[in-house]
Amino acid sequence: MQQNGPSDGHTHGRGARSNDSSRYDSEKRSAFDDGWDIPEDVPRLRTEIIRDATRSIITRNTSPDISFNQSINPYRGCEHGCIYCFARPTHAYLGLSPGLDFESKLFVKPDAPRLLAEELRHPSYVPQVIAMGTNTDPYQPVERELKVMRSVLAVLWEFRHPVSIVTKSALIIRDLDILGPMAGEKLTKVFVSITTLDRRLARTMEPRAATPDKRLHALRELARAGVPCGVMTAPMIPALNDAEMEDILAAAASAGATEAGYTLLRLPLEIKDLFREWLESELPDRAKHVMSLIRSMRGGKDYDAEWGKRMTGTGPYAELMAQRFRLAVSRLGLNRQRAQLDCTRFRKPPRAGDQLGLFG
Repeated sequence: MQQNGPSDGHTHGRGARSNDSSRYDSEKRSAFDDGWDIPEDVPRLRTEIIRDATRSIITRNTSPDISFNQSINPYRGCEHGCIYCFARPTHAYLGLSPGLDFESKLFVKPDAPRLLAEELRHPSYVPQVIAMGTNTDPYQPVERELKVMRSVLAVLWEFRHPVSIVTKSALIIRDLDILGPMAGEKLTKVFVSITTLDRRLARTMEPRAATPDKRLHALRELARAGVPCGVMTAPMIPALNDAEMEDILAAAASAGATEAGYTLLRLPLEIKDLFREWLESELPDRAKHVMSLIRSMRGGKDYDAEWGKRMTGTGPYAELMAQRFRLAVSRLGLNRQRAQLDCTRFRKPPRAGDQLGLFG
């Protein structure tokens, strides 16, 4: 089966350079050159929105090296198209490619607000901080029209339920009318992910995410509104963006961030091939060096999923990166105080007919 290759119109404005089969497909497809060299008028790949008929909305986590126990993802797939996104392999469970499908075939959960309210009202529910933006970005471009994230936030505010958010999008400032009051009751904090300050690198590595300047602007607006905010310099990629770590942290601190974190690039499952393909396409002179350094931080492999090591890696280069982060954070005064969210404010707001029920 002939597929469109890395240079065709399908990849314009996208992160992945191919759309190979998922690991679960019985029939495998991949791009190849048939030798004819006949130009094709290939239409630009359009984003497709698919309704996700999920029956529950809160996902529980048991990973020992992740700081949250439960999360919500209003969308599956992400139009930001970040080539390094560790969520890409989840599209394989849907029978789709972690490549271009992940960023162009998006599943939306329009019933998320209703499902959330039902789960929060359950008699056995115990409030814990809900994390959002941990898998795909809740403020990706389709949110501008669909407003699922905004509706979820409205429910969380109504229940006085704490939520932490990670995003690459400046769209989050649209919801300051909700986030501001929530912050006033210690119910929210926001981390803005900034991978690079280089607009050109960001354009190809994160093609539909907000520009670095827009993300810094979002940090300033969040801080001005009294929302505790931080920066995630993630992922750090050796010989690609890791030299910018201190500059990113400094710019974020200047914009109002008071907390910071970082993670090393993770290349599980299909991501290793997608990332290598992108590297060879965009930075052919640096590709081998980047991959060599990555393997030096992963015990000689493209990826090591061992708990406690997968986020930061091992070896001299990884240790140096961790030390640089600690020194920069200390110098900039970041992480001196971490905003603690308050679960004691949780309440179940009355519904229509609840008062009548007292006399039934």
